This record gives sequence, structure tokens and C-alpha cells, in this order.
Amino acid sequence: MKIYTKGGDRGETGLFGGTRVSKASLRVSAYGDIDELNCVIGLARTHPLEAGGDPETNVDAWLERIQSELFDLGAELAAKPGKETSAASIDEKQIGALELAIDRAELELTPLKVFVLPGGSAAAAHLHLARTVCRRAERAIVLLSAEEPVRDDIIAYVNRLSDLFFVLARLANHRAGVPDVPWLGRGERLTTKGR
Repeated sequence: MKIYTKGGDRGETGLFGGTRVSKASLRVSAYGDIDELNCVIGLARTHPLEAGGDPETNVDAWLERIQSELFDLGAELAAKPGKETSAASIDEKQIGALELAIDRAELELTPLKVFVLPGGSAAAAHLHLARTVCRRAERAIVLLSAEEPVRDDIIAYVNRLSDLFFVLARLANHRAGVPDVPWLGRGERLTTKGR
């Protein structure tokens, strides 16, 4: 099978189901953002994600599962509305798994008392990047849902996933022994600058 087909040389692409649409369409933007998110997760996984004491909090295993789920989600978004795909559908089971992962990760963390900036360890920085790309994907999917049918479970899953990335970024710093980067309000910035 050839990588290039020349079918998109005029700015269109094919959805599952055969419909041709503009590469600038809301649907293509939505599943494109999901694809980008999957790439950022792959990048985050290249960094050591320290193991915790609880075997149920294997961050790399969580991320591997999420990558597969995002591939399924992207396939559903890449299908003509009403067209069945061979990919598994995202539903309450996967959403519940994300919530469980958030709850388990938070057991290792001290309660958050300040806003934090992206950074700390390299793994945490890339997980924060995943969080922001996830939020962009969510916005694209919500925008698409105003024009075409999108299942509620897809929107809920992506919303919950961005929350998980925030917690995992903090967990990556915690396990690496690197503090989160606190946001300093204007008054604090002025005070610390003079030190």
C-alpha cells in the first residue's frame, strides 16, 4: 500500500464511509487535534515516569491505554455521521476509568493550594502540553457538535482526560522529587525580583 494517494492534493480528504470533505472542515480539525494529542502523549511517554508504591498507579500503562482509546475516538470522528466503524466506542466505562485514575493519582499528592505553571520535570512539562492540546481538541469537538451529531460520551471523555493530564503532570513531578512551579501573583513577582 502506498503512503501517498494524491487524493488530497486539492484540499479534500475522505471520511470513513466515502464522503469527501474539506481538510479545513470542523470534523477534520477535531480528529486532527485528537491525532496531535496522541503524538504529544507518545512524546511524554519517552520520559521516565517513575513508579509509585501502588501498582494500580502505573502511569505509562494508563497512557498506553489512553493512546489506543484516542485512536478509537479519532476513528469515530473520522467517520461520516451515522456510519459504523470497526473501532470500539468510547463510553461510560472509559470515562469511569479516567475518574478512577484521577482519584488514585491524587492519593499520592498533597492538596493543591496555589495555581501551578507548566514545568518542573520534562515528563510533567509534556503532560501539561498534553493537557492543553486536549483542551483544544475538546473545543474543536464541541464546535463540531454544534453543526453535526457527536455523542455526549466523546465530549465527556475528552473533558475528563484533560483533568487527568493535569493530575499526572503533578504526579510526575512528585515522583521525580521535583516541585511544581507555583504561579506567583504580581505582588509576589515584584517582591521576589528584588531579592
